Amino acid sequence: MPRWRLPGEPTFDVLAILAAGVLVVIGLANLAAVGGVGTAVRQGGIAAAGFALLLASRRVRVRVLGVLAVLSYTVAVVMLAAVPLLGNRTKGATRWLDAGAFTFQPSELAKLGLLLLVAALLASARPAWQRFAGSLVVAAVPIVLTVLQPDLSTTALLVVVVVALMVIGRVPARFLLPVAAAAAVAAPLAVGLLRPYQVQRLGSFLAGSSQAAGGAGWAASQARIAVASGGWFGRAGHPLTDVLERYLPERSSDLAPASLVEQFGWVAGLAVLVAALVLVWRLATAARGARTSHGALVAGGLAVLIGAEVVVSVGGNLGLLPLAGVPFPLVSNGGTAMVVHLAAIGTVLGVRRDGARRALWAAPGRLRPRLVQSSALVLTGVLVTFAVAGGQVQAQQRPSLVAAGQEQMVRCLRVAAPRGEITARDGTVLAQDSAATDTGSAAVGVVPALVTPAELELVADVTGRPLDQLRAAVAAAPGTTLDLEVGTAPAGRAGVLRGSPDVIVTDEARRSYPTGELLAPVLGFVGVATAEQTARDPSLAPGTVVGRLGLEATYDAVLRGVDGRRCWYVTPAGVPVAPGPQLPAVPGADLRTALDMPLQRRLTDSLQVSLAGQPDPRAVGAAVAMDPRDGQVLAMASLPSYDDNIYGPPVDASALAALDARPGSPGLNHVTQVAVPPGSTFKLVVGAADMVTGTIPPMQVVPTGASYTLGGHTFANWRPMGPMNLPQAIGWSNDVYFYQLAARMGPGPIIDTARALGVGEPTGIDLPGEAAGYLGSPDTGEPWYGGTTVILGIGQGPLQVTPLQNARWTAAVSTGLLVTPHLGLTVVTPGGATTAVPVSPARPLPFAATLGPVRDGMRAAVRSGTAGWLAPLPVDSGAKTGTAQDGSLRAGSYDNWTTVAAPLDAPTVVVTSLVQGPGQGANSAGRIVVDGLSGYLAAPPP
Repeated sequence: MPRWRLPGEPTFDVLAILAAGVLVVIGLANLAAVGGVGTAVRQGGIAAAGFALLLASRRVRVRVLGVLAVLSYTVAVVMLAAVPLLGNRTKGATRWLDAGAFTFQPSELAKLGLLLLVAALLASARPAWQRFAGSLVVAAVPIVLTVLQPDLSTTALLVVVVVALMVIGRVPARFLLPVAAAAAVAAPLAVGLLRPYQVQRLGSFLAGSSQAAGGAGWAASQARIAVASGGWFGRAGHPLTDVLERYLPERSSDLAPASLVEQFGWVAGLAVLVAALVLVWRLATAARGARTSHGALVAGGLAVLIGAEVVVSVGGNLGLLPLAGVPFPLVSNGGTAMVVHLAAIGTVLGVRRDGARRALWAAPGRLRPRLVQSSALVLTGVLVTFAVAGGQVQAQQRPSLVAAGQEQMVRCLRVAAPRGEITARDGTVLAQDSAATDTGSAAVGVVPALVTPAELELVADVTGRPLDQLRAAVAAAPGTTLDLEVGTAPAGRAGVLRGSPDVIVTDEARRSYPTGELLAPVLGFVGVATAEQTARDPSLAPGTVVGRLGLEATYDAVLRGVDGRRCWYVTPAGVPVAPGPQLPAVPGADLRTALDMPLQRRLTDSLQVSLAGQPDPRAVGAAVAMDPRDGQVLAMASLPSYDDNIYGPPVDASALAALDARPGSPGLNHVTQVAVPPGSTFKLVVGAADMVTGTIPPMQVVPTGASYTLGGHTFANWRPMGPMNLPQAIGWSNDVYFYQLAARMGPGPIIDTARALGVGEPTGIDLPGEAAGYLGSPDTGEPWYGGTTVILGIGQGPLQVTPLQNARWTAAVSTGLLVTPHLGLTVVTPGGATTAVPVSPARPLPFAATLGPVRDGMRAAVRSGTAGWLAPLPVDSGAKTGTAQDGSLRAGSYDNWTTVAAPLDAPTVVVTSLVQGPGQGANSAGRIVVDGLSGYLAAPPP
């Protein structure tokens, strides 16, 4: 049957020439995109010379192949031997010889020489063992010389050439198998010959790791990113592609396939694969049509060689094989490889032409290569598999790989979000960023690699720094600098720079507190997040300003906002080349509190006057006003206090040292963090316990007197008193009455009722670091005596409370509801949306209905008892006073308490005050309550 052939096939193989041309043209296009037009023109000139050599080689007669084999082999060996002496060392290897403006790689010529000479030996009529042995000797010389360069990738290809020729040249298996077995045994030893970068390539492939920039794993990752980024039609000419391609190492040689897909898309990649397959199949077909054994082996061997190069190159670029440093034939940059491959292709086409034109001269009984077309078929299957794998990368991993490619190209600066304001209930600003005030300032920086002369002139005008100094600073800065600080300016004046793409305006992080010491224990302060905070919260970037105390800490997540980013595209060396994506910061929300500023100022001023009259500098004072209906804290005064502006940031170190030296623990909030004995104010709790148990009926008159004796111990009254019932005993704070009541009732009911009123546990206020106080019990194992119960009846003994806890039980007794105190009212977003701060609902007391007599006692205290100075208030009120002995105070000093609810029939406010100092009863604590309530009741807040 006649063999099918294309028209004109005997004289010219159009498909092979066209396939080679497609590979060269696409390779030149990629080289022009990544290496510049000049480099592409130079490579194009070499390719033209290679095609001329191809056409010339095509006319070589088969009988000349032997001479050509010896000549090319000899020249290659001589040049390989000269490389160690005269070669150019690059990247740790000596592989090139310089010839003027050209660089020549002898190992590429060795491929052609070895192919021709080994094919000649195997095609000879000598015995099989001689052909086999001769081939091994001939192959050993260039292989050893190439190993010594070292160039293991080319060495591997030379071995592939020899093995392929032996297999298709029908060398008997009895010769091949022992050599294959010896190679398998010696393979582990070959690892010792690998250079560190080669071991890294292999390890990166096996482990799938991503190494640092320049490493093999990093190169493989960049190749996959490039393949995914190209899409179907590529992104050549796009500014981002120009930046991204710089991250792809060896983009014109070893990783040229990935580069051309990035530039011209999968369409170009598939065109290259199809062209390579066509070329391999035409070479394999030429092996069948050769009229000599030598020509057939040369054609088959070249088909296998080019096929192996394509498989290794494509597999490495897709991450399916280790990166072996094998360039893609005719596509990758390299003059020697281009010329040698085209000359070899021309030689095979000459073999094909000779066989077609002189079929009658075919040697009888000539050796026909085996498995050539089978190898081409396997190659086709492998490349189709690779194409499918690449398609899966495109379909499934493209978003993540493209994102990774974008991420690696940018370096970003954090844009701190403006922190939200804290305001009083009437909108008065209590805390805000300094940048929002007239006193705020901003740091001004530039991107040295990008800043323009016009931008520098504007920076000089705003910062007041001489232009010559700015230019010198920019010129001296490393090219990788992203933010070179060049000066400062008032925040308002720096606003004209904010639109400049290469100027960075950073507002100072300092927080402004207009009220200073008035509200510092409530508001707290901010500071740079500590290492522990950033470790606990990964969302906190280094340098983030966070709330450290007070409301600033409690509502930090609301006030802080979300930081933005300003990014620039950078080269792999880190030099900025263009502005990148910008993510605006989202300002924090504002917090509106329940604080009533007139009441806050009156309580604080009165507390200041009261403390000023105390002889002990360590004395503290506190006052709190709360709405008993829902727990809104209307005012919270704590002295001594501090100015939270000293915490900046940055912290004023000298002011902080002076603060630490002041007595009275000014850094504490004495309303929530200082617990002391409550004294007689606790009688409200004991009276409530009596109403629960009915131990002494509330209207029963009980003899009292000047003292009470139990077990040989006498407990004094604060003054002698006559018989009284419960309301009278509360009104006059009759200690003996409550001694007797506590002794009859026992500790259990008192402790249970105290717990029901929130004693011994935090109130739950929205401030950090609240003290729980202390409520002792016989159940805890501590020593407990009859006298312990007796003094517990008047708020002494194993009992300590904060002023806020005292106010809370006062409110609960007055209304029958136990509320959760809170300062935050609403959160207002930058867009104006308002959201109420969630608050725990008030909890009804189970004994609320029985508390009338206790409230009657509070009313009696104002009308005719220990709190008579409250009688002039414009509304009916109820109160309780107390004077507690405190072992932490100097002799003659007490914890002086007053707690008031008004109007008593339907309370809208509870005020509780504490002043440490000498005196009996309310001492100066009562005046604080009067001063605060008189103004508040006259003009209550909305």
